[in-house]
Amino acid sequence: MTKVVLSGCSGKMGHAIVKAISERNDVEVACGVDAYNCGDYSFTVYSSFEEIKEKYDAIIDFSNPAVLDTMLAYAAEYSVPAVICTTGYSAEQVDKIKKASEQIGIFYSGNMSLGINLMVELCKMAAKVFANHGDNFDIELIEKHHNLKLDAPSGTALMIANAISEVSADKQYVYDRHAYRKKRDKNEIGIHSVRGGTIVGEHEVIFAGHDEVLSIKHEAHSKEVFAVGSINAAVFMKNKQSGMYDMSDLLAE
Repeated sequence: MTKVVLSGCSGKMGHAIVKAISERNDVEVACGVDAYNCGDYSFTVYSSFEEIKEKYDAIIDFSNPAVLDTMLAYAAEYSVPAVICTTGYSAEQVDKIKKASEQIGIFYSGNMSLGINLMVELCKMAAKVFANHGDNFDIELIEKHHNLKLDAPSGTALMIANAISEVSADKQYVYDRHAYRKKRDKNEIGIHSVRGGTIVGEHEVIFAGHDEVLSIKHEAHSKEVFAVGSINAAVFMKNKQSGMYDMSDLLAE
């Protein structure tokens, strides 16, 4: 049995994770952490990681970047691996996550969906093929989310763009073109954010070439796909040694 600390338990993803865990027999929520206790859980909900005085098997974090420091402090003190699913971190905070992985196991991904992670690999494959054959395809990335999402572009969009950049040299991210009065540069990856309604999450990468276009697209129709992915990651991370882990490590097992 894997006992998890659920950070952000009162949010929409928190509720989705609690529901998904209730349908399994290999994992349970030991306690939650949320500054806004929704009050409808049977487990204890703490307002801060500083209040937790016990060691558990893993943390699942779908909260807010402001929680990072106290979460990492708890994880380091009690040697608890963390599954970090929160997005919107600054570059400095990402550096803190990487530094913390020298002491504890950290599973860090901009998206916990199996389909999205397959999409990432397909985009890398396409970018590599095009780069090896003239690199004459322009790359544009469009992401769509609900009107309550705070960060833009999404963490998943950046994850996809970063993956493409790994196999395509000297790529520059362009987030808004209205201020530009010039032709599109060949090394650009255009990243565009749409916020509206109750869209759970859509990501599309367009490779636009001469007289042909390749589109690779993923749609999430419910938050359950992310909940299930994070739970599987928490079970995977139980007893893991220090280091950075992601979905490719989980899929390889």
